[in-house]
Amino acid sequence: MNEVFSVSTRSARQSIDITDEVRGIVGRSGVTEGLCQVMALHSTAAVVLNETDDPNLATDIVTALERVVPAGGGWLHDRIDDNAHAHIKAAMLGPSELVPVRGGGLLLGTWQRLILMEFDGPRKRRVSVTLLRESS
Repeated sequence: MNEVFSVSTRSARQSIDITDEVRGIVGRSGVTEGLCQVMALHSTAAVVLNETDDPNLATDIVTALERVVPAGGGWLHDRIDDNAHAHIKAAMLGPSELVPVRGGGLLLGTWQRLILMEFDGPRKRRVSVTLLRESS
């Protein structure tokens, strides 16, 4: 089962908690045991698992990536599209996460949330949620 939803980002670099949207898809799917893959369908955005209770954490992640991969860093792709830094950051974090489904819900740790990381916004982003039912 697969469902795709859209998220509109508002700034060049942003983190958006998408956990509740994914939980809704899992609930509607009827999958009680299995796996849930959540994937950004873009090359300048990423999906990560981390904490959102302290919004400073997402800011810290973006700041750390900015230090390692600065915009205007002389990247070759900037000659074409001027967003090489966004591609590199997204590649470092990865486009997807795989989360177990147990008892009809996402099996996440106490502070874990699914976060869409935007590195080249604002844009309309698409996120794919694919559920694999555990075979008996």
